Amino acid sequence: MAYSKNTAAGKIVDAIISDLPGLMAVAVVDVISGMALASHSNSPNINPETAAAYNTEVVRQKQKAMTALKLQNETIEDILITLTTQLHLLKLTPNGNKFIYLVVNSRETNLAIAREVLRAHVDEIN
Repeated sequence: MAYSKNTAAGKIVDAIISDLPGLMAVAVVDVISGMALASHSNSPNINPETAAAYNTEVVRQKQKAMTALKLQNETIEDILITLTTQLHLLKLTPNGNKFIYLVVNSRETNLAIAREVLRAHVDEIN
């Protein structure tokens, strides 16, 4: 079951777990506070609350870079971080104030399917 401070976020985490049962970790994150609104981990090595805080900085820095580059009319849809055996995906809401953080095993999960699952659920975030 998902750790949840926010019922809607908890339901999203539960839905993603149902859609991607092999995931390693997932969290719904608030960009302003850097806090996980709901999270779940199937791996003792991944703390999604800690990852939420650090990945919030990744999102903020990319938003600052886009401003510095004057990339108007552009928004971040997702950020992919590829590790040796893991894929870390950050799927942002259209207004960029929240994101879903997902960790999957790169050998067991198809990237296109993982992206589609996140795309299907990101609009449910309030």
